[in-house]
Amino acid sequence: MKKKIAFFSTQDYDRHVFDAALKSNVSNQKKDMDITYFEHTLCASTAPLCQGFDVVVAFVNDDLNAKTIEILASCKVKHIALRCAGFNNVDISAAEAANIRVSRVPAYSPETVAEHTIALILTLNRNTHKAYNRVREGNFQLNGLMGFTLHNKTVGIVGTGKIGKAVIRILRGFGCKVLCCDPFEDETVKDLGASYVDIETLFSESTIISLHCPLTEDSNHMINEASLQKMQDGVMLINTSRGGLVDDTALINGLKRRKIGYLGLDVYERESELFFTDRSHEIIQDDNFQRLITFPNVLVTGHQGFFTVEALNEIAHVTLDNIINENNTVVLD
Repeated sequence: MKKKIAFFSTQDYDRHVFDAALKSNVSNQKKDMDITYFEHTLCASTAPLCQGFDVVVAFVNDDLNAKTIEILASCKVKHIALRCAGFNNVDISAAEAANIRVSRVPAYSPETVAEHTIALILTLNRNTHKAYNRVREGNFQLNGLMGFTLHNKTVGIVGTGKIGKAVIRILRGFGCKVLCCDPFEDETVKDLGASYVDIETLFSESTIISLHCPLTEDSNHMINEASLQKMQDGVMLINTSRGGLVDDTALINGLKRRKIGYLGLDVYERESELFFTDRSHEIIQDDNFQRLITFPNVLVTGHQGFFTVEALNEIAHVTLDNIINENNTVVLD
């Protein structure tokens, strides 16, 4: 009997990558998968669509709260397969109580997100996005485009998992001094020439601060009014991890008083209402988001840090392998 799988929050590229993964090196188990793709998100109101499915495949902005999981359980769903690393959008306790397995893709091409992090840093610093628009309009003035040299600058990395380490390797290549903060110190990070410090020291000494940690109760809004006060005036903040790590109201205040000199975001706390959809003909109702993108020193990308051929292929293969191996569960690390 074929295993029935419901994919949610799917785009054309998801279908292309997963269909290709099913066809490549086809095993009997992959042949036994019957996939249905849904464009809309998975939440309590759409969960009844899962009636008759064995597995649901969810993404970062699907809302797998206790109510959603209760409905999935009533639909006889046995496995939630996340095609992402983070699982802060899943009520793990509710899933365990409902005897629903949860799997994820704990690591995929960490260089992919790391390189996007560096792209945000360089774009903000050297104003390449502004220069591009100027030259296309025949304006070759350099006023307002001055940046700074990364060499010898101090960069703070919060979270030294696989992505954090990949960022450190690149920054060390630029000749940056790297300070790190993580509950679990990694000797390979020290071997790269980075130093572990407490979070207050990282905040106060870093010209650039980049976040690469999971979203938990402890890390929620770790960048707030109080933590911004500890940072240098004109600090560059980069977040390619999870939107909830920063308090966007505090960011706006920090930008207004020039405490934040540069801000690069690939994630946003309420991105589920915005990202991965064409909203160019809509009136966006999120006032904080709209205010953020009015600042000339803010660069926002729509959660595309993961979006490379290599990363998507790895996500597809690992997700399908997780479905085949029904004993996989989330590892809370």
